[in-house]
Amino acid sequence: EREREREGERGREREREREREREREREREREGERERERERGRGREEDIDWGIERGVLTPDVSWSVLSNASVTSLSTMAENNNPPHHRHSIPGMSALGKLDPKESEMIMEYFRTQVLLLKDKELLQKTVREEKKLLVENAKLKKDISELKIILTEKQQKKKAKAAASSKCSAQGSTAALSAPGTNPKTAPVRERDGRRRRGDRKGRRERTNSESALEEEPRMDVSRLDLRIGRIVGVRYHPLAGALYVQEVDLGEPAPRTVVSALRHIPKEQLQGRLAVLLCNVRPCRVKGVVSTAMVLCGSAPNAHGNDNDDDAQVEFLEPPTNAVPGDRVTFYDYPGEPDRELIPRERVLEQILPDLQTDSRGVATYRGVGFEVRGKGLCRAPTLTNSSIK
Repeated sequence: EREREREGERGREREREREREREREREREREGERERERERGRGREEDIDWGIERGVLTPDVSWSVLSNASVTSLSTMAENNNPPHHRHSIPGMSALGKLDPKESEMIMEYFRTQVLLLKDKELLQKTVREEKKLLVENAKLKKDISELKIILTEKQQKKKAKAAASSKCSAQGSTAALSAPGTNPKTAPVRERDGRRRRGDRKGRRERTNSESALEEEPRMDVSRLDLRIGRIVGVRYHPLAGALYVQEVDLGEPAPRTVVSALRHIPKEQLQGRLAVLLCNVRPCRVKGVVSTAMVLCGSAPNAHGNDNDDDAQVEFLEPPTNAVPGDRVTFYDYPGEPDRELIPRERVLEQILPDLQTDSRGVATYRGVGFEVRGKGLCRAPTLTNSSIK
């Protein structure tokens, strides 16, 4: 009986061993299936990458679309080009012989269409960029032409005024020369005295009229003649011919940004990009080492240790506008209303007479004769740290 029990126990042990062996076999099969699935996935990724490199596929085409209809054409091209991972069979190639050639041709036509669409899209984007660039250049050229027209008109008016004055003087001289020979000797002294009296009266009236008109027409000489506006620096580069100069593109709320050349070597280039500044916008455009500058940046300037604010080690700071100011806002002065000049004429030396009165006060606020630089409804302009210093 005990022997039979031991035999039954050994039989059950052998059965359990066979069950464990079958379980290990099934585990090996599952591991092999997972390995084959990973191999198929790697093969699919290589096929898609190869198709994208050859321009047959677009990046947005999924493997499901590729495996359904177009693998035949792809595999044919792979065999012709002999890519390294296509020299052996591609996973899933056993079912490719059943595909319809017409369907394959349709899918290949779809891929070709996608490639052409991508090329057209890239060409369109390039065309749009070129068009925007040309629009900006045209706006700059139109602005330069309008400024040159204004300058030409002013010069023509001045020439006409000079010509009229010279012709009037010559006509008066010829009239006097013609009337002098025909005078009567007897009445000449009387007429001469009367003429002197009348000429004296006319001269006195003319002088009074000229003095009154001069007082009335004398232009104001204050800060209201300056067109000061807020601008944002949207581009900065070094001057190609002068390392100490910056060439900046400044947005002033106009259709196109203005080009400004300034000597701000004390300020790093990275601090200029994107910041707001106060600019003088009605200066006459001038060429600075080959680059036309159409405005001037105003900064606070403090003298160096030697008391000279023109040396390289002078302290310079931007005038900071109010935080809510936007490009194009005008800087005004409460005690000095009036519209700015269209353009400052250099021979009148307006800027040279006004600049000495531009200073920062004890709080750092930018002022003209004690009146602050104000963006109406938004606040005052000030220097971050410079107090009681000049503005240039």
